[in-house]
Amino acid sequence: MAISRQDVLHVSRLARLQLSEAEIEKFTSQLGNILSYISKLNELDTRDVPPTSHALDITNVFREDEASDPPVGNLERMAPSFYKGHFRVPKVIE
Repeated sequence: MAISRQDVLHVSRLARLQLSEAEIEKFTSQLGNILSYISKLNELDTRDVPPTSHALDITNVFREDEASDPPVGNLERMAPSFYKGHFRVPKVIE
């Protein structure tokens, strides 16, 4: 599967990136190489390989989610505008 210049331009537009001509050519080539490698991986026989989400056999390593008061303390003093526990920001107009 090859990627075209139009594909790169489409993705750059979606990501709101302005690419130079050199970058367009470079990314077209690099993304084409990635897709070529993936197509090689798709040729592997993986029927006897169980699906995994991680290379190592691990369990949930995250702490329990507990509600607590936000650490506002010093943030009030560092914020340009802070009012009644909230940061005030300028209105965004498009």
